[in-house]
Amino acid sequence: MAIHDALLPEFDHEMASTRKTLERVPDDKQGWKPHPKSGTMGWLANHIATMVGWTVDVTEKDSFDVAPAGGPPVAMPKTATQKELLEVFDKSVARARAALAAVSDQQLMQSWSLLSGGKPLFTMPRITVLRSFVMNHVIHHRAQLGVYLRLNDIPVPSVYGPSADENTF
Repeated sequence: MAIHDALLPEFDHEMASTRKTLERVPDDKQGWKPHPKSGTMGWLANHIATMVGWTVDVTEKDSFDVAPAGGPPVAMPKTATQKELLEVFDKSVARARAALAAVSDQQLMQSWSLLSGGKPLFTMPRITVLRSFVMNHVIHHRAQLGVYLRLNDIPVPSVYGPSADENTF
């Protein structure tokens, strides 16, 4: 079995759970944040919606520079509504899934680097980057978003089991 064949069911499950969480982000709470040091709900939701798209860069390029020398730093698209947010997420997921389905085991074992100004922040095998920097990162921020929802008395969806608001998956 190819590695991507083992990853795709997990990817599909996590992205479905992530979408359920993003569906709860109300348009009127985009600017809400739980603490002055925290990002807003809109920023967090946009970060989640776009980071899954990093899969394409990880599978198709040898590196990615977040602040290329002589160029502008990478900017995250901003959405103003839940509808726009879900459109961005759905496009990111579709592109990421296609890239993941196409990547070979050999490519997954090759090194990939995250750069800033041309200098490596880290270098790891692509498979490690996909699991930690992309999927686990999405899961981490999805959990944060769940806290934001709870603090705003917005029902939290079930993800790995029932939530206090839902008894089903």
